[in-house]
Amino acid sequence: MHSSQTYKKLVVFTSRFPFPLEKGDKLRAYHQIKELSKHYEVHLICTSEHKVEEKSKTQLDPYCASINVFPIGLIQKIFGSGRKIFTHKPIQVGYFHHLTIQWKVNKLLKEIQPDHIYCQLIRAAEYVKNYHECPKTIDYMDALSKGIERRSLTAKGIRKIIFNKEYKRLLNYENSIFEYFENHTIISQQDKQYIFHKNRDQIAVIPNGVDESFIGQHNNTPKTADIVFIGNMSYPPNVTAAQFIVNEITPLLKKEIKIKIAGSNPAKEVLKLAQENVEITGYVDDIKQAYQSAQIFVAPMFLGTGLQNKLLESMALGVPCITTSLANNALGAKPEKEILIADTADEFAKRIKRLSSNDELRNNIINNGRSFILENYEWSKVTQQLVELIKSS
Repeated sequence: MHSSQTYKKLVVFTSRFPFPLEKGDKLRAYHQIKELSKHYEVHLICTSEHKVEEKSKTQLDPYCASINVFPIGLIQKIFGSGRKIFTHKPIQVGYFHHLTIQWKVNKLLKEIQPDHIYCQLIRAAEYVKNYHECPKTIDYMDALSKGIERRSLTAKGIRKIIFNKEYKRLLNYENSIFEYFENHTIISQQDKQYIFHKNRDQIAVIPNGVDESFIGQHNNTPKTADIVFIGNMSYPPNVTAAQFIVNEITPLLKKEIKIKIAGSNPAKEVLKLAQENVEITGYVDDIKQAYQSAQIFVAPMFLGTGLQNKLLESMALGVPCITTSLANNALGAKPEKEILIADTADEFAKRIKRLSSNDELRNNIINNGRSFILENYEWSKVTQQLVELIKSS
C-alpha cells in the first residue's frame, strides 16, 4: 500500500472492481491504477454487481492507499434501471447509480479531499459529476452509444426498440456529461469520432496496452488447435464472433480443422457450438497458454467499440492475427505486414489458408506484429500521457 505523503491524492472511480481481469474495463482500470500509483496516492472507489473476494482486493492493495467497494444488489439493479425508462438518462446509468451509494460516496470524498478524480466510463459519472472541489477526468473508454447502435441493427422485437432508445439516450448523455469534467480520454481515434460534442477535439486518445508478462514470451506451447478466439464469452460481440467462426468460416475450410474458443462465462449460444472439432474451454487459468496453443488467432469483430485487448495480447505473444477492418481501425496495424484483414467469411477462410500454407508470410506477420505492439502498446508508455494530463490540470 502506498505510504508516501508527498503524493497528491487521486480518486479513481470505476463501475466494477478492477479484478479479476476478465473484462476490458477491469483490465484497463487495473493497469492504469498500477501505473498511476507510481505518481499519485490512489484511492479506489467502485461499485460492484458481484461480491468482491478478499483475494481480489489483495491484488489492488499494493497500488491503493484505500479501497472502498459499494455492492449493487439485484433489487437496486431492477429499480435503478426501471426508473430510468421514464427519464431521458440511459438505462445503464440507472443500473449503476443509486442514491444510497451516492450519499456514501459524497461522505467519502469529503473525508479523502482528493486533488483529482479519474472516473472510468460514463455510467459511473453521476457519482462524481457534481463534485467541484478538484479537477476531474472522465474516461469515456469507448463510444458506448455506437456499440449499442450496432447491436440495435441486428436485434429484433422489443430488444430492437430498447436498443434504439438506449442508443439515443447514450448519444445525448455522452455529449452532456462532457461539460462536468475538465479532462476527457478515450481508447481510440475511431471512438473519438463518435462522441458528438463541439469540443471533442479536446478528448485525448489513450489506448490500452499489454502487460509486460506478455512481452518476450517464448512460444513453446504445443499447438493443439488451428484457430483460437478468446474473450469474455458472455459479451454479445464476442458471442457473435464465436458463432461466425464456427457457422460461417469453418464450413469453407477443411473438415479436420480444430477450433478453440476460450474465455469466462460462455453464454448458452456459445456452449451450443461445442462439437468434436470445437472446444469451448470456459475460464482458463493461463490465458497466455490458450493464445499460444493455436496456430492462428481469428477475431471476426463486427460489433462493439474500443480497442480489442485480445489483438494486443495475441500479437505480443507471437500468434498471427486475422481481424476485421472495424477492429483494426482502432488498432492501427499495417495490413499484410503486421496483421491480416478480412470482412467476410470467404475472406477469413482465404486468409487462414494463406497463413497456414505460407511460412514466410506467417513469420513476417508474427515478427512485425510483435514489434508493432512493443513500440506502441506497452502499459507504461501509453499511461504516461494520462499521468501528464492529470498533472497538468
